[in-house]
Amino acid sequence: MSAKNSIREEELIDGCLKGNRKSQRQLYECYSGSFLSLCMRYVKDMDLAQDVLLEGFMKIFDNLSQYKKEGSFEGWMKRVMVTQALQTLRKNKKLAMEVNLEDPESEFTAAADMNVLEVEELLQLVAALPVGYRTVFNLFAIEGYSHREICKMLDISENTSKSQLSRARAILQQKLNTTSTKTVKKNGR
Repeated sequence: MSAKNSIREEELIDGCLKGNRKSQRQLYECYSGSFLSLCMRYVKDMDLAQDVLLEGFMKIFDNLSQYKKEGSFEGWMKRVMVTQALQTLRKNKKLAMEVNLEDPESEFTAAADMNVLEVEELLQLVAALPVGYRTVFNLFAIEGYSHREICKMLDISENTSKSQLSRARAILQQKLNTTSTKTVKKNGR
C-alpha cells in the first residue's frame, strides 16, 4: 500500500472512530463490493448476503476501536465479515456439517483443458456445493484459514473440517471433469 493510501485509510479509520457518518459511508463504499462477493461465497441468497454485509459493517463500526493498526485493516475487516457470515449460517441452522469417514484419494487436479475455465464458472461450481462443504472450502482454499482455525470457528472437529474439504474437492473435481468433457466435445476435440 502506498503512503498516500495509508494516510487516507488512517483518516477514514479516525473519522469512523469519531462517528463521522461521511467517513463511515466512504469506508462502506470502498469495501462493500468486494465484501458482498465474500458474503455471497458463504450464503447463496443475495438478500441474506446483503444482510450479512450490513451486519458485518455495523460490527466493524462498533468494534473499530479493537483494531490495533497492526497488519492489514482490510484483512481485519474481512475476518469480521467471514465471522458474521458464519454466525448467520449457524443462526439459520443451514450449516449442517456432514461427517463422511471416507477419504477420497483424488486430489483437486484440474485437467489440462481446465485452464480455460473462467473464474466466474469456478465460483458457480463452488456456490453449488452443499453448505458445509462450501463453507469449509471457502475458509480453507479461498480465505486461507487452517483446519485448526476452521474447527474453532465452526465448532467442529479438525477431522470433520478435513473431511468436508476433501469431499468438496472431490465434488469439484467431478464437476470439472464433466465440464472439461463437455468443452472437449463442444470444440470437437
